[in-house]
Amino acid sequence: MSEETQIISSDQNKTDFKSILLNNKKSIISIVAILLIALFSYFFYTDYKRDHRVKISEQYNSVLISYDNNNPSLSVEGMKNLINIKDPTYSPLALYFLLDNNLLSNQTEINQYFDVLINETNLDEEVKNLIIYKKGLYNSDNASEEELLNIFKPLINSENLWKSHSLYIIAEYFFAKNEKQKSKEFFEKILEMENANPQIKVEAQKRLQRDFSV
Repeated sequence: MSEETQIISSDQNKTDFKSILLNNKKSIISIVAILLIALFSYFFYTDYKRDHRVKISEQYNSVLISYDNNNPSLSVEGMKNLINIKDPTYSPLALYFLLDNNLLSNQTEINQYFDVLINETNLDEEVKNLIIYKKGLYNSDNASEEELLNIFKPLINSENLWKSHSLYIIAEYFFAKNEKQKSKEFFEKILEMENANPQIKVEAQKRLQRDFSV
């Protein structure tokens, strides 16, 4: 190919490329605009999430600092608000604070807050399992058999850190009601587990030897 032909071909390619740009100008502008909006939205959302978490953290710490045994009502309301924010870190901490300090007495209300965390808050799986376990433990003295088994169902029907703990609570529940056969069955389930908590497994073995040996 002669030098003149190469120049003509190069010019033709430039013309074709320019023509493509002109013919697709609106589409190209739209694509660039979408990319810019996406980038802006990402960085804006990231900043918003960071600022939002900082505000929630400050709110939680403020409630803790202002807590007064003699006048806990403000702290109670502050912690309730934090639970309803549905933050994966501070909402569980708020409920733990209320329970650990005996600041709520209405069982229905407490279970509603447990359910906000379990059903409406985006929690890490094992954190969620811990909260289910705490709900079962909280209700173990007063719940009916059906209610208690329904609470613990997600834990005893899957492999998780709290399965053996849950089986132990259920076994104790039936033992306290003098339903010893059911109690024995749940203690035995713990011994059958490969990954049971070692301490829970030892305690289950002791209970079987002490309370169910013939």
